[in-house]
Amino acid sequence: MTILIGLTGPIGCGKSTVAGWLGERPGVVVIDADQVARQVVEPGQPALEAIVARFGDDLRRDDGTLDRAALGRLVFADPAALLDLEAITHPAVRPRILHAIAAAEADAADVVVVEAIRLVEGGLAEMCDEVWLVICDPVVQRERLVGRGASADTAAERMAAQDRFVDRIGPAASRVIDTSASPTETRATVERALDASLARG
Repeated sequence: MTILIGLTGPIGCGKSTVAGWLGERPGVVVIDADQVARQVVEPGQPALEAIVARFGDDLRRDDGTLDRAALGRLVFADPAALLDLEAITHPAVRPRILHAIAAAEADAADVVVVEAIRLVEGGLAEMCDEVWLVICDPVVQRERLVGRGASADTAAERMAAQDRFVDRIGPAASRVIDTSASPTETRATVERALDASLARG
């Protein structure tokens, strides 16, 4: 029986790193919701046309692709705009994720990990056997965002846009993974958590 783990957490807390470690374990399949979200806004996809219709044609680059950076700046500064974007993309993303889960289960994967920042809001958490919430100290979070190239103001804005994320998602979490420690310590924590999930499953 395949164990389905939902993996979520605020931006900059390391959920993609955790997903990468999990994906290195034999029998574990990782589905990245953000990667799927990129696919549904490629040129020719209905979601791209809907985004341009809602937010303006200037978000379409000369080569026809979506200017995701510009869109990100827009929606992170405007909660209503973020909700509008999610209303466009979620209906396109969800069926693809469900298909990927079914394919992994058909291949007899031991574990399927769905990495998604909107895991709960998108209705995926209720399908999961476990929900892992990845967190870290806000100072560490800010440093990571700046380390990725974000300005201090942009980092603060993006963190503010996800204010109270942990408070909202915490009740749905089966496990909390704190990535504030060193990568070596954090990876050991992740490995132990996965072993425990497999043992229970």
